[in-house]
Amino acid sequence: MGSVAIERQRPRLRADASRNRERIVTAAREALVEHGPDIPLDEVARRAGVGNATLYRHFADRTQLIRTVTLSVMDRVARRAEAALAEEPDAFEALRRFTHEAADERIGALCTLLSGAFEEGDPELVSVGDHLTAAVQALISSAHRSGQLRTDVAVGDLMVALSQLTRPLPGTACFNIDRFAHRHLQLFLDGLRTPARSELPGSAVTLEDLQQKS
Repeated sequence: MGSVAIERQRPRLRADASRNRERIVTAAREALVEHGPDIPLDEVARRAGVGNATLYRHFADRTQLIRTVTLSVMDRVARRAEAALAEEPDAFEALRRFTHEAADERIGALCTLLSGAFEEGDPELVSVGDHLTAAVQALISSAHRSGQLRTDVAVGDLMVALSQLTRPLPGTACFNIDRFAHRHLQLFLDGLRTPARSELPGSAVTLEDLQQKS
């Protein structure tokens, strides 16, 4: 399900209300990267430049807000993956472009998918999640076929690294993560290229591995 389908499910808002909603979603996306699913809603409202009452007019509770942000980030990241694959003639360059663009889209906000914050089997989350998985898998498969991506790396490895490298370290005030993220992502990408210089322990990580309950 793409962004058009998501938009059609919501009633049309006045221009000012639509701008407020977008500001709230953007602020919540940033806060999710920094704080995880326990984001303070007062902080989201402050960052968005709206009052608490305005936030609650758009989102009844924290779960509804986080769900909206998660759907938005998954959809935007999936479209970034599809565009990179379609527009870059070199398979590894497409993967590199996607990795950096996914960081700019705040893919670290998707930590909510592993937090148990949503009802299992939510049809819209499943649909948009499947779209994202297929788009990123196509990038990985293309890079494997080109012989540029080491064979012991799978989609889950990429997604874990993206999540870890684009979020602040726990317990620090280092919120300006953009200063470091793209530098460290490029180091990570260099390690994905063939020929591999070492053997990775364990096996390639799939998205199913990430979603398993401990």
